[in-house]
Amino acid sequence: MDNDKHEEIYKEFKDTVNMTASQLEKWLKTDESKAVGWDSGDGESVGHKSGEHIIKILNKKKDELTEPDYKHMQKVNSYVKRHMAQRPSKPENSNWDYSLKNWGHDYSKK
Repeated sequence: MDNDKHEEIYKEFKDTVNMTASQLEKWLKTDESKAVGWDSGDGESVGHKSGEHIIKILNKKKDELTEPDYKHMQKVNSYVKRHMAQRPSKPENSNWDYSLKNWGHDYSKK
């Protein structure tokens, strides 16, 4: 990827991920967080693993980001965009809500 693409992905990620690293870390420790999502094959959901990678990205300076980080950021951007389009009629405390939070997005935040 070139620098322009990295910049585009980075800006979208900063808009998409609206939880801080500490908020996300605290969330990932909850039973609700662990109860949702597709099993990645080892008992941990894909979204939960994504949240752990997001924390690492949030704790880095921009110039420390690697190509795999940018690819994950792009995956996060796409997931959240798709998931937001599937909003249920009662989103609060739903699997939909919990899954989004695993990916670093709290839809209730303005």
